[in-house]
This record gives sequence, structure tokens and C-alpha cells, in this order.
Amino acid sequence: MNEPPDERDEAEGVRARYARRGVADPRYSLTQPAALAALHEREKAIVRLLVGAGLSDFAALSLLEVGSGSGGNLLGLLRLGFSPERLTGIELLEDRHAAARARLPAGVTLIRGDATTVPIAPESLDIVLQATVFSSLLDDAYQERLARAMWQAVRPGGGVLWYDFTVDNPRNADVRGVPQARVRALFPHARITWQRVTLAPPIARAACRLHPGLYGVLNALPLLRTHVLGWLAR
Repeated sequence: MNEPPDERDEAEGVRARYARRGVADPRYSLTQPAALAALHEREKAIVRLLVGAGLSDFAALSLLEVGSGSGGNLLGLLRLGFSPERLTGIELLEDRHAAARARLPAGVTLIRGDATTVPIAPESLDIVLQATVFSSLLDDAYQERLARAMWQAVRPGGGVLWYDFTVDNPRNADVRGVPQARVRALFPHARITWQRVTLAPPIARAACRLHPGLYGVLNALPLLRTHVLGWLAR
């Protein structure tokens, strides 16, 4: 059995694991019907979740994404009505940070660094977003440090917007599922509202090869969904 990575080495471990992945996986390109359907489902669910939390004036909300990658999520938030000047992304990997800077408006603040050490004013943000970041962190202590940093940055009345998968991927040892019980342990003071989303990608790809409309049909079965979308209210 492999020993868990040392917390001090986890940032370097993330860099190494992403380097092994090489070029972007074409299965997740938005030219693929399954990926596009999953994106549309997730964005609709985010809107419902935030409106349900009383945060309907998106342009007035300040949001930080940890692990903002090449900017795809921030770009989606702009489409939903968020203001560029109130969006911030922190990304560890230089190439992804550069890609985000090239595609996003200058008004969006982008920081390259480790989100556990970047100084963020306490209780300064309406929303802190993470999307499939924690499933890429294999060290428990590092996850806990990041969760504390995220929680401290959220103002009362705001929250953490969480999207991640809950089950392990037996074909990919570089990631691990984050069960809902683990989310509760990471954010013990949060009032959590969540729902299962995202049709299991292998099923989604196979179904959409037959017909894109099958995504919605199969996704009506909660047991076939692999991710949770959560609002962790402070």
C-alpha cells in the first residue's frame, strides 16, 4: 500500500499529477455532447441553488474560485451575469493560469499560487467556489488547510459553492472521491444544501453517442449521478 503524501509535498504532487495527464482530455471538450449536457445541467443547478439561497443579484456578488484552471468556470459565471471586477481565480499551475489570462477579461483578477497560502482578507467574499479540486488532493491535512482558508474568506451570509465527485475512479489513481460525510467534516459549521448532479461520464458518453437527448432521460435516475453540487452556507 502506498503511503499518503506528505502535506508539505502535496502542491508539488498536484503539479506532477497534472503533468502526467498531458494535453487536455478530448472527452471533456464542449464539442462532445455529453460534456456539453453536463455543463448545461450544472449551470442550471447553480442558478437554482444560489437563487434559493437568496443570492439572485449575481452582478453584485464577489466570488473567488480556488483551482480556477484555464478559466472555464469563471467564463461560465460571466455568462450567468457575474461582474468581471468581482471575480477572482487562484490557480497553482502556470500553464493553466496563463490560459485563463488569455481568455478572460482584464477585469477578472487572476492569481498564480497555492490557495492555502495566498493571503485573502477574512470574511471578504460572498462565494468561494471549488469544482473538482478536492478530488485531486490526496493528502487529508492539505484538504483541511484548504477548507479552512476557504471558510475563513467567506462572509456571514455567504458560502462555499462545492462541486465534486463522490466515488473513486478505479482507472485513475491520481484522484479520489469526496463523500458527503467528508465534506461535512471539512466544513463542520456550514449549513449544507446539496443535490446529486452529473450523469456518470462513461454512461453519458455512451448514451450521447446514440442520441444527446438520452442524457436527460438517464440523468433522471439519481443513482446514476456521480457528483454533488452543494451550497455550504455560513
